Amino acid sequence: MNDNQLSRIVLSGYKSIRQCDLELKELNVLIGPNGAGKSNFISFFKLVQQMLEGKLQRHIGLNGGADSLLHFGRKKTEQITAALVFQPHAYTMELVPTQDNRLMFDKEQFMFNNMMDIAYSGHFETASQDDGSIQSHFLLPVMRNWRLYHFHDTSESALVKQRHGINDNAYLRPDARNLAAFLYRLQKNYPQHYQRIVRLVQFIAPFFGDFYLRPNTDNPEYIELEWTEQGEDRPFKAHQLSDGTLRFICLATLLNQPEEWLPETILIDEPELGLHPRAIGFLASMLRSTAKQRQLIVSTQSVTLVNGFSVDDLIVVERQNGVTVFQRHDEKQFQEWLKEYTVGDLWEKNLLGGRG
Repeated sequence: MNDNQLSRIVLSGYKSIRQCDLELKELNVLIGPNGAGKSNFISFFKLVQQMLEGKLQRHIGLNGGADSLLHFGRKKTEQITAALVFQPHAYTMELVPTQDNRLMFDKEQFMFNNMMDIAYSGHFETASQDDGSIQSHFLLPVMRNWRLYHFHDTSESALVKQRHGINDNAYLRPDARNLAAFLYRLQKNYPQHYQRIVRLVQFIAPFFGDFYLRPNTDNPEYIELEWTEQGEDRPFKAHQLSDGTLRFICLATLLNQPEEWLPETILIDEPELGLHPRAIGFLASMLRSTAKQRQLIVSTQSVTLVNGFSVDDLIVVERQNGVTVFQRHDEKQFQEWLKEYTVGDLWEKNLLGGRG
């Protein structure tokens, strides 16, 4: 791991997470039943992203106010505390509820090379600034470069199927709403990466020929996702792709872009949704490959996907007496079992926990 990747997160008082002190690696796969708290853990990273954009209070308001974020509300939990460690650097914060159901910083502090910076308190939006300080030069860009992806919406009104700005291509948006523009940029500047994505889609959808990427004829400042079948040149719209194929295209694009475009930490909530088992096998391979370059935090309920990882990659998430509990296992403990069973088998048999 490098200094840009989280080596540890200490979190308390947040939603179902009463107390968590978790070591993170390059590849981190959260497994557990519905309601265990996997999505709560991932949602904390979105809170941090919104905070760094100066939108903490907006995020709190849109998510039900302070009492909805505090573990069982303020009557049971006095504050949310967090420490994000990028050894030997760190960011810490303490958030306390106010009478008007907001959260206020009781403490916010950076640490660089194990030396603590000035602690700030009494403010409602982050005190971190792009002021030329060490934290603004190193930690802030890293934390702002986290990306939380969810490709669940493939309905007729999904933004990934709509026209969008052709120049909205700096990075793949969290819901892939700019997928066509991003692929268009890849096609022009990184043809090898683009062709790799096309081949991967063809593996799981043999009828697929290529993307049909062009500026909109009525307004060349816009573009939309189109594609062709094998041996045909008539373009089809995105809504003529199955939900599973469209989701796989989003995932393949995210995980096969040039290394210099990749976010430092990528979070994906249940990427297997709607995918064929064969596509899930390709997904596991892509995730392992990307984890050699960047840090990944993924949640899943798929036994097929879990089969693509080692026990050491897994973080078992369970709900015990209303509290989310996280546990890592040492693969050495399961060497005899793994001679006859897959990692997914161990999970199904509840030998790893996390089956509800």
